[in-house]
Amino acid sequence: MFYEIFYPLSSDYSFLNVFRYITFRAAYAGLTALAICLLLGPIVIRMLRKYQIREKIRKEGPQQHMIKSGTPTMGGLLILLTALISVGLWADLSNSYVWLVAFAGMGFGLIGFMDDLLKLKSGTGLAAREKFIYQTVISLAIGFYLLYLDPARGSYTTKLYVPFFKDFQPDLGWAYLLLVVLTIVGTSNAVNLTDGLDGLAIGPVIIATLAYTAIVYVCGHVNFASYLKIQYIKGAGELAVICLAVVGAGLGFLWFNAYPAQMFMGDVGALSLGGILGTIAVIVKHELLLFLVGGIFVIEALSVIFQVGYFKYSGGKRMFKMAPLHHHFEQLGWEEPKVIVRFWIIAVVLAMIGLSTLKLR
Repeated sequence: MFYEIFYPLSSDYSFLNVFRYITFRAAYAGLTALAICLLLGPIVIRMLRKYQIREKIRKEGPQQHMIKSGTPTMGGLLILLTALISVGLWADLSNSYVWLVAFAGMGFGLIGFMDDLLKLKSGTGLAAREKFIYQTVISLAIGFYLLYLDPARGSYTTKLYVPFFKDFQPDLGWAYLLLVVLTIVGTSNAVNLTDGLDGLAIGPVIIATLAYTAIVYVCGHVNFASYLKIQYIKGAGELAVICLAVVGAGLGFLWFNAYPAQMFMGDVGALSLGGILGTIAVIVKHELLLFLVGGIFVIEALSVIFQVGYFKYSGGKRMFKMAPLHHHFEQLGWEEPKVIVRFWIIAVVLAMIGLSTLKLR
């Protein structure tokens, strides 16, 4: 909104020319989201308590977590709403990619919202198959737009760009649509699986989104993209505004979600954040890089897959003491804050390695 209002006036008032710069608007989108989140956080917590929107801890989980039962949940609404408000204020709303990511956030957020509500009412959320179908439909819509309706994309639309290899770019054709679905749905569910300790999920989300802030900016800048020998994607730079809005909202939420948490994000937060991150990755053609930058989410998801598979194969034996992986370390005797911070450190290292691939080609 600010871009549409103030930038046209820059011909008369030169200081308003600052609104043309993505870096300026992205920075203030982050600060705006952070400020709104910090201001609304206490109000949201009081409302969640008033309406008895509280977490129910599963008995089969770590016993030390039972003390968290009754903590307000669905705080992810705060992240999603503050990020979208900030994007509405600072982004160029004529950019189709901005709307595409907003669609992903709201769509996956709605799925998480329904899941959380059902858990509150009946103790069980959406059936896994039903949730997967909804996620797939939204991801297919995003993929279909990028492949067949986006006028800004050309011959590179269905090409797969592989980290570390500048000349290896296989054309997947229609199968690229499957990659889009796998990336978005997989990221959404992986973030959800990671959300098991206070601040554990939002930390790597912030770190991965910061990394993609740099990626979307260079992909949307013709000179930087040419220098780094990566695909230039017209209009992608505007996604930096969304990225920093998510970072700002995430930091504001972390203020209340840090150990011991005053509120949890719930599925409405985890699914929407994963959906946003996955959509950004496919827009800028760095889907495979997300498996590295978001490596914590991948590790957590794989730990669940391996645990279930090994349990069935071995006739009841377990590969880990408990899955997802963060619970395994808790069972080994690690204190919760230690698990959280060490996972954050790993997330930072993986993000740094991921960013290095932009040059190492």
